[in-house]
Amino acid sequence: MASRFKAIIGLHRLFSLQKAFKCVTVQCATVFPLRRFNSVTPNENEPKASVNPENESLLENLNLLGVDVKMARKRQPGVFRRVFTNEQCLAKFLQGKGASRQTVASIISRYPRAITRSLEYLEQRWQLWRNIFQTDEEIVSILDRSPESFFRSSDNSKLEKNIAYLSSLKLSNKDLHRLLATAPRTFSNSLELNRQMVEFLEDVCVELGGTGPEEFAKAIISRNLYVLIRSTKRIKANIDNLRAALKLSDAELLVLLQGSGAKILDLSNEYLKNNMASLQERLLVLGCSEEDVKKLIVGYPMVLYIGATTLSIKLDCLLKGGITMKQILKKPKVLDYSTQNVTARLEELHEIGYNFEVNGIGILDLSQKRFAAKIEKLVISPD
Repeated sequence: MASRFKAIIGLHRLFSLQKAFKCVTVQCATVFPLRRFNSVTPNENEPKASVNPENESLLENLNLLGVDVKMARKRQPGVFRRVFTNEQCLAKFLQGKGASRQTVASIISRYPRAITRSLEYLEQRWQLWRNIFQTDEEIVSILDRSPESFFRSSDNSKLEKNIAYLSSLKLSNKDLHRLLATAPRTFSNSLELNRQMVEFLEDVCVELGGTGPEEFAKAIISRNLYVLIRSTKRIKANIDNLRAALKLSDAELLVLLQGSGAKILDLSNEYLKNNMASLQERLLVLGCSEEDVKKLIVGYPMVLYIGATTLSIKLDCLLKGGITMKQILKKPKVLDYSTQNVTARLEELHEIGYNFEVNGIGILDLSQKRFAAKIEKLVISPD
């Protein structure tokens, strides 16, 4: 009996402790609500259960906003496991700046991390952009095209410092506008990184015998906005490759770099090197001299953007269409157009008996609208 009585007392105490523990747990949950931590990159060796589940209320909100959840989840899945997000505030903020509901949904769908930015961040960053852009409408337009350009960096101080520094180089508002719109990573760089590139370009100018290093650096950045997001090592290697392959003097290289040659400096070293070698090989086979190759690249460096296979196809298309290599060297911009475009134009011109030998190939370089008008004019009065 005594042992049985003790067992009953023990059970009673156990139930009392469980009840007390449950009570304390409820009280703690009330005072210190349970929260899920922000997601981290999962370790492949960890069990899948360690990954936080998606935030159901966030999914509800995004669906109400018209966001393409499938696209957003594919792009930045970690956002969906965050406990605290700012999607409603973001939507209200952007709509207050003139963005439509559809635009807001599109921005979040393509760059979901935008919903993690605070209202303070949004207001500060918008004001910094407004120092460059004239209207809210312009900024909304850029966000609609490239939401990453605005939301990628979470550091507004970097943006502010870089705007001040790049302005001090006397880059125009138009250049800053283009930088923000097309190469936003420039403003995510540390100020020191941007300064290093500018100083490197100035040193190149001095080494080549130039007298205006500041203007030289400014000219290159204005012509190639991507230079600032490349390494000095890449730019130097490309400059060295151009000098060696084309056998340029310091003066010739200086003119090329601060002119249209600046546009190819951001290419990968191997791509630039391979394209130069392929172009030279192909042109020599077609009867051109090394001097012809040099004149082509110096006169139209953008030809090095064209891959070897694509270039070969375009040359074959033009040559089969009755265009001579000599004419192509004089008007190399015809290589910019797609093979399909050139083929269609050549067919139209052959149909009306256009004489390339007499009239040249300038007509192939016209805009589509001007080309159509020219064809109409030739059909009406062929003489």
